Amino acid sequence: MTNTISDLLGSAAERAVPVVRGITDDRLAEPTPCTEYDVRALADHLIQVVINFRALAAKKDSDFSFEPHYTETEGDWRGRFADETAALTEAWAAPGAEEGTTGSLGMPARTVGQMVLGDLTVHAWDLARATGQEFTPDPVVVGELSVSLEAMAPMARQWGVFGEPFPVADDASEFDRLLALTGRNPRWQS
Repeated sequence: MTNTISDLLGSAAERAVPVVRGITDDRLAEPTPCTEYDVRALADHLIQVVINFRALAAKKDSDFSFEPHYTETEGDWRGRFADETAALTEAWAAPGAEEGTTGSLGMPARTVGQMVLGDLTVHAWDLARATGQEFTPDPVVVGELSVSLEAMAPMARQWGVFGEPFPVADDASEFDRLLALTGRNPRWQS
């Protein structure tokens, strides 16, 4: 049975929301494994991703044309992240969300849903690592992402979204291999 994007996002959100809620203000300037972002910028980026991919589920346009500052302008940005991930999950549960194409690139909707699933999962790990929190993704989500991100990796590298694969041991966990696929060092520490 194929898991729906909505179910997978719900599971990923259950694990990502506590990480975001656990970010204290004194950690916002810390570096992250996602080298172009500190914690504040990555949290802002992740909120922007969630909002835009909710629009894509409804076959609407996304808008990544601005640099977000939710952590500076929103009183309760952590609560907003929780609300936005719930809305994202609901949007991908709507009839037809996984069908056809979506986005200006005309990509298959399920592929687009897998992209946001990857962002939600990997960036939750990034934020957890950067702020000294624990993060264990849902194994079902990791299984889905292992297949889908492997297929997307060449395009993601071409677009500069993934780095070159990071070398890992043959006995590395499936999640460590997934992180390495995106160019991350699974052993990264702040």
